[in-house]
Amino acid sequence: MTDTSTTKPEISGSLRLALDLGPLVIFFAAYYFTGKNVFMATAIFMASTAIAIALSAWKIGKVSPMLLFSGVMVLGFGGLTLWLHDESFIKIKPTLYYVMVSGILFFGLWSKRPTLQLVLGHAYPGLSERGWAILSRNWAIFFLLLAASNELVWRTSSTSFWLGYKLWGALPATIVFAMSQLPMLTRHGLNAEQAHVTEELPPQG
Repeated sequence: MTDTSTTKPEISGSLRLALDLGPLVIFFAAYYFTGKNVFMATAIFMASTAIAIALSAWKIGKVSPMLLFSGVMVLGFGGLTLWLHDESFIKIKPTLYYVMVSGILFFGLWSKRPTLQLVLGHAYPGLSERGWAILSRNWAIFFLLLAASNELVWRTSSTSFWLGYKLWGALPATIVFAMSQLPMLTRHGLNAEQAHVTEELPPQG
């Protein structure tokens, strides 16, 4: 009997990274191309996030929980920013995102159900249960540091500086942090040749 079912092609790591990080880069570019109009840039940010979610669903037939969670927060806080004409909502969104994701990871550790493994399991082949626990703990702590950093920057700096920090500070720090975990991961069974550490970063807040 011939199998007539169709399957979605596997998405490449570079395209997945573009879907996760593209909206943030577009937000940054839109802010400057619109004459530093944070409200218009926010609207474009919301639209690009929705497009990224739609493309993910189209290309692989599903949307990762973290991308969907990030998208809901972008649309929710972006909507409040435009509705109330108050840019503080889009600025505080990363703080709440980081704190909530960190809380989810800590809860997964406490309940012995590593939530990070459910989201990024295919990116870390061979990683042991102990490795997942350590990685989840490290990401949870790192996200708390990002939350504190975002609060400090947006409350004490201009919008331009805050956006620059997100693109040239928080994003590179996340990539460096992900790479810094490799020695620990390889000690706990990670197949480094098949891993996609920098292509499977958690979506940015």
